[in-house]
Amino acid sequence: MYKIPVSVLVIIHTLDMRILLLERADHPGYWQSVTGSQSPDESLRQTAVREVAEETGLDAGRYELAEWGIQNEYEIYEEWRWRYAPEVTLNTEHVFGLRVPEAVPVTVSPREHLGFVWLPWQEAAEKVFSPSNAEAIRTLAAVEGGDRPS
Repeated sequence: MYKIPVSVLVIIHTLDMRILLLERADHPGYWQSVTGSQSPDESLRQTAVREVAEETGLDAGRYELAEWGIQNEYEIYEEWRWRYAPEVTLNTEHVFGLRVPEAVPVTVSPREHLGFVWLPWQEAAEKVFSPSNAEAIRTLAAVEGGDRPS
């Protein structure tokens, strides 16, 4: 079964603007926030909650989960296109934020990630491989009133 070309990006962050990043198991050195494709008959919010649980072990229902109203459309990386129907080349990503009180312990899925790190937002924005992930982190910093992104 092919993946649906609709996904969520969930920026998990603390009150003091530390960002949780995960290192991809299928691409060591690629760091990212929680992300994943929507399943059939699932709302975007349900997708975000499911992906957070699968990738971090966190229950998003215990924290403040907010849909930001930001959508990014991007070309699916060639190396991952086999997961989608042959004619599909674009994905629409919906951005969420999950605010946690502090850098809480997480449990990564070894099938998906090698490890995790909590970083100040400036470092996290530089470390992620995805431009839309970096932009979402910078947007969060601007909205939360932290140091303005340059």
